[in-house]
Amino acid sequence: MKVIGYWMPTLGLAACLATTGCKKEEPAAPAVPAAPVEQPAAVDAGTPVDAGAAPTPAPTPETQTPPSAPTPGPQAARPEDPKNREWTAGRVSIPRPSMKPVTLLEVREGRNEGFDRVVFQFEGDQVPGYHLEYIDKPVIKCGSGDPTDVAGQGWLQVRITPAQAHADGKVTVASRERKPKLPVLEELELTCDFEGEVTWVLGVKHPNKYRVMELREPTRLVVDVQH
Repeated sequence: MKVIGYWMPTLGLAACLATTGCKKEEPAAPAVPAAPVEQPAAVDAGTPVDAGAAPTPAPTPETQTPPSAPTPGPQAARPEDPKNREWTAGRVSIPRPSMKPVTLLEVREGRNEGFDRVVFQFEGDQVPGYHLEYIDKPVIKCGSGDPTDVAGQGWLQVRITPAQAHADGKVTVASRERKPKLPVLEELELTCDFEGEVTWVLGVKHPNKYRVMELREPTRLVVDVQH
């Protein structure tokens, strides 16, 4: 009986080693506690959050829109504006120094509803520069420097340049002193035709407001003086 009892355990061990079914049971590893869940940062109560909107990606340098230029304010009227139709008693000056001299062909005057009109007509298709303002006496002739008497209580000087009132040694406007019978315009006189400058003085009853316009076909400079 003792012999049999000793053989049985040995036989069982050999049978176990001959098969792959015998495994030593490992003790179970202790459970690892789960990491604490990080709570989201608090949102400023004063800033609403759109939970349904996707986050907007930051623009790349290639797609960034450059800052827009500041919007310019209202632009003042350009000095070369050919239709200065505002009534004024001050100065009107439109310089055009780069032009070639333009020949004055004709000067006309007439009465209109509410104003007297003087028209200066030129050769070509471009009105030269001009400067208008009321001046004080004495009215001076540019060539001689002598004073000249012009009727009226106001004297509106119209200086046109570069221009000339002559061509090939002959004057292009024969009547250089005239006294029209108009409500406000009492006299017109050419006071300068020298070195690219032509100047007329309009003698008026009162230094009323006037306006200046440029017209085409034919080329004209128009001066209206209010009654």
